[in-house]
Amino acid sequence: MSETAKNNPEDLQDVNAAEETAAEDVAAEATEAESEEVAIEDPVAALEAEVAELKDRLLRQAAEVENTRRRAKKDVEDAGNYAITKFARDLLDVGDNLRRALEAAGDTSDADPAMKTLVDGVEMTEKALLKAMEQNGIEKLEPLGEKLDPNKHQAVFEMPNPEYPDGHVAQVMQAGYVLKGRLLRPAMVGVTKNPAGEAPAKEDGPGSNVDTSA
Repeated sequence: MSETAKNNPEDLQDVNAAEETAAEDVAAEATEAESEEVAIEDPVAALEAEVAELKDRLLRQAAEVENTRRRAKKDVEDAGNYAITKFARDLLDVGDNLRRALEAAGDTSDADPAMKTLVDGVEMTEKALLKAMEQNGIEKLEPLGEKLDPNKHQAVFEMPNPEYPDGHVAQVMQAGYVLKGRLLRPAMVGVTKNPAGEAPAKEDGPGSNVDTSA
């Protein structure tokens, strides 16, 4: 600061004002520089955030497309496997009637040749029908002696039968059928319920010593 400015108050004020202005300019330049740095960094951060969001959306959409593809594939497989469900159920009545005819005929060893030929023909027809059904994935259920399975058997009545443990199938009134693992018709059965104090028969084979009364 000059000697003249020191002696002149007005000049001193001008000098102070100039210094303040210079300081403000320096501060403004520093703020502007910081803003420019932030302005340079912000677009990068914004782009990274946008890329992350788009990647997340892409992964979600890919997962949804994969789930849709799997569902469509399963629907197509089910349609192919079970397209004959209604037709198969209609065939069950045919098989039932053939079986009833054979049971009604009984023992034909002493029957006249014409009757025996007729029964043999019915028996061959039943076998051919069952074979055709089996080739198309239809399996017959005849669960005599098996433990009652509510998913495959329909218990119609209870009956005493010391040959089987309680809760086992002692009589099959109508055979059941499954189509490629899916139940077409449950087997109608009578279930063993022996009188109290009567020892049921023991099961043979693996697991025969397991308590099945639970």
